[in-house]
Amino acid sequence: MTQSKYPLLYAFCMALSLALICGEFSGGAAAQADFQVAEASIAELQQAMDDGSLSSEELVQKYLERIEAYDKQGPALNSIVRINPDALAQARALDEEREQQGPRSALHGIPILVKDNYSTSFMPTSNGSVALADFIPAANATQIDKLLAAGAVVIAKTNLHEYAYGITTVSSLLGQTRNPYDIRRVPGGSSGGTGAAVAASFGAIGLGSDTCGSIRIPSAFNNLIGLRPSKGLSSIHGVIPLSHTQDVAAPLARGAEDLAILLDILSGYDPEDAATELVRSGPLPRFQASLRNASLAGLRFGRLQSYMDAADGASSSAIDEALAWYEEQGVELLTVEIPDAAELISASGLIGFEFQTDLDDYLATFGSALKLESIVGNGLHHRAVEGALRRSHERELDAEAYAQAYAAREDLRLAIEAAFEAQDLDAIVYPTIARTPVMIGEPQPGNNCSLAANSGLPALSMPVGFTGAGLPVGMELLGQSLTDAQLLSIAYAYEQAKQPRQAPSVVPPLESGRAPAPAQTSVLFNRQGVQLRADVVYDVTRNLILYDVEVAPASRGRVYAVTLMIDREDDFQLGDPIVFNLLGPDQERSNGERFMDSALRQAYDEDRLYLRVFAEGLPANGASQRLR
Repeated sequence: MTQSKYPLLYAFCMALSLALICGEFSGGAAAQADFQVAEASIAELQQAMDDGSLSSEELVQKYLERIEAYDKQGPALNSIVRINPDALAQARALDEEREQQGPRSALHGIPILVKDNYSTSFMPTSNGSVALADFIPAANATQIDKLLAAGAVVIAKTNLHEYAYGITTVSSLLGQTRNPYDIRRVPGGSSGGTGAAVAASFGAIGLGSDTCGSIRIPSAFNNLIGLRPSKGLSSIHGVIPLSHTQDVAAPLARGAEDLAILLDILSGYDPEDAATELVRSGPLPRFQASLRNASLAGLRFGRLQSYMDAADGASSSAIDEALAWYEEQGVELLTVEIPDAAELISASGLIGFEFQTDLDDYLATFGSALKLESIVGNGLHHRAVEGALRRSHERELDAEAYAQAYAAREDLRLAIEAAFEAQDLDAIVYPTIARTPVMIGEPQPGNNCSLAANSGLPALSMPVGFTGAGLPVGMELLGQSLTDAQLLSIAYAYEQAKQPRQAPSVVPPLESGRAPAPAQTSVLFNRQGVQLRADVVYDVTRNLILYDVEVAPASRGRVYAVTLMIDREDDFQLGDPIVFNLLGPDQERSNGERFMDSALRQAYDEDRLYLRVFAEGLPANGASQRLR
């Protein structure tokens, strides 16, 4: 193939050749143990380190290779703000400690991703904003100190919707994070950087925060499990606030057991966070110990009908299937409504009242002279948060209105608890978010965050499958205060039975430390004197088919259309419909690209794609040839 004849494919073939050459002569990555970190659980990582087949230093290196391959290249998820420059050295020290003294905890040597609104005194904490690009807080957040004490390695800080004030994850410092299940779409937010990075296996697990959906929505959009804990179960001290009354901070994970490990370590009283008085004297939930304790038979779920009715069909179908499974296990499913819920939610939001004061107080406490006034006045933010920041800055605090909104939170909590008690419910269930992820640049509708956020009650988003377009769907379980561990055990039972977790296709396991090279196919079609050539490249990391079709000179004027079709049956037949067109009438040559939906990608993987050519001299229904 020459550069002039097939310019679209030339660069890909050169990249393919270089990748093969580099892979052959690269000794460092190939010499490491053949342990794949993609989708590995914390328990699997610990087992590998315990038996000596993997060190924490090697583990960090493997995650760094995945970040290098997929965060700014390939699918370009753009989820990582900064790598911790000391991560490898810290891992090396933890390896030595393991050898001499044994592991400190289940997190010893485990690389963890941290949303970039958690204060870290050893690297900048930006909150996604150019205003805080080089801000290094005077102290760590409480949860960071707990992680470090447990022997975890903070491998990187992740992107967020700037100031945590939105649900699509775009920021002035890093830009837009992409959803690994469809890189044209948003990953949810505000913890979308953590969600995308955990889904892509850039670390073992990740930390997020949730003021109104910011853990749960990225969990739903990235096929993860995430808990918004009971307000006060764990500390938010040192997490840059959006609204201290509504804020919580907790993990997002690929599996329930990983989530339980981290929650057990992070939960507990902190004198720096008054809300944690809730757990100062009583026993803490025991997440790992309770994980397998759910007895589903006899549980009662309240299906929140108004939220289900508002969901798009793609989301509600997956949730209905999950609820049908729970019914098969003996769960009783009832319809529930919360009287005056919409009015109580509208009356009880506190972000607008608390954001400016909370942010200014945080910055002064942790060592920055900035205030919201200067951030807004100097345009130190992305336009996506312009309106929200300006409204917060210009709003004068009305003490009476604030008191009324604060009191309405109690009214909402009592109304929810009354619904639990009236039907003796163990959980209320509904879609985490009523709409699937929008295309980047569009506003994201459908947020169901407020029941938990405005009441302080725990809510867990669990993965329950995918839409027909391959987009993840989350179902939310709302519980009563401090029933967090029970919610997780209910989700764990489903996870073990149905295995809803699927890795995104654009971030496959590395090959000798590198992303798989694009795969090229060339098809020479020659039927009844009709001749053409089709070169096709499958770029797995961008989920694209790229094509270059050229009709031979002798056949020009005879070809009406060159199309692609999927063989839907085991037995190929021309009755299967056209998927898309590669070349039309009176064209001699055509090239382009096509994003692959889940059906097209599966057909390619299973070798069920065919060229179908329509031309003078061929049968009226065309002639076909297998693509690969």
